[in-house]
Amino acid sequence: MNRCLALLLAAVLALPAVAQEWPSKPVHLVVPYPPGGNVDSAARIVADQLQQKLGQPVIVENKAGAGGMLAGDMVARSEPDGYTLFLAANGPLLYSPTIFNRPMYHWRKDFVPISMVSLTPLILEVNPSVPVKTAPELIAMAKARPDALAMGSPGAGTTNHLMSEMLQKVTGAKWLTVHYKGNAPALNDLLGGQVQFAFDQVSVAQPFVKEGRLRALAVIAPKRVPWLPDVPTLEEQGIKGVEGQTFTGLLAPANTPKAVIDKLGMAMKQVLENETVVKKFYAAGAEAHWSSPQDFTEYLQKEESTWLPIIKAANIKAE
Repeated sequence: MNRCLALLLAAVLALPAVAQEWPSKPVHLVVPYPPGGNVDSAARIVADQLQQKLGQPVIVENKAGAGGMLAGDMVARSEPDGYTLFLAANGPLLYSPTIFNRPMYHWRKDFVPISMVSLTPLILEVNPSVPVKTAPELIAMAKARPDALAMGSPGAGTTNHLMSEMLQKVTGAKWLTVHYKGNAPALNDLLGGQVQFAFDQVSVAQPFVKEGRLRALAVIAPKRVPWLPDVPTLEEQGIKGVEGQTFTGLLAPANTPKAVIDKLGMAMKQVLENETVVKKFYAAGAEAHWSSPQDFTEYLQKEESTWLPIIKAANIKAE
């Protein structure tokens, strides 16, 4: 009896040591895309400050493929010790398992949310040759001439594509969707007039809008954004129920000790409230955004319930 009690007491006393001892070696942030782009940039912005808080190197590891699922699967199968983390985004975390019909993991059972990292609003933009200056005018044009407008998408199931599907569903308008292999070719054809409009992250679109090479019709966000303050939201233009942003967030494998999650969460709070980090995200057209594990979990639940029905209704599948 005394021996059992001693073992139990030893186990209880050892629990805080997990947080005290972690980390004792480098921490890896696994990014589901190649270097460059929104998600990779977010990882690299936070990595430097995070390693200062943790006292160990924080290494950004890019693992692209299968709509980001190779990275997600790698992290889900990793030891739940806090040394391999998933720097995820909407697609790899929520959409890809359904779009690719490969349920390699599910965020609810295979990961522990730690914190959101950033939010990037989207805008609705057109080539300047399109004779519309507001979102309602574009919708009216699409309804009058469904074959006259083509929307450039960086790929099936991307946030950009899903936003287009949602707007069609809400307004009843129809247009041709042209999928590209990535944002760069889609943007090039939009600039060249091969497609007439697109939904894009403000971080990508703002220089072209400011140069007059693209015309921004609306911000797809709850409020106007400081990067393009003169561009109204869809709701301001009478189109309600259409919102969406690209998020990045940090997750750990399921069963990672709570002490480690708590320590990571507090470190991320300090990082994302750091003035230098806030400015770097702002310069990239994004907002640094810390959230508690519970708040991040609730956000993911809301995003899943919003977008998975649209994916299924539109029968969006990876080619």
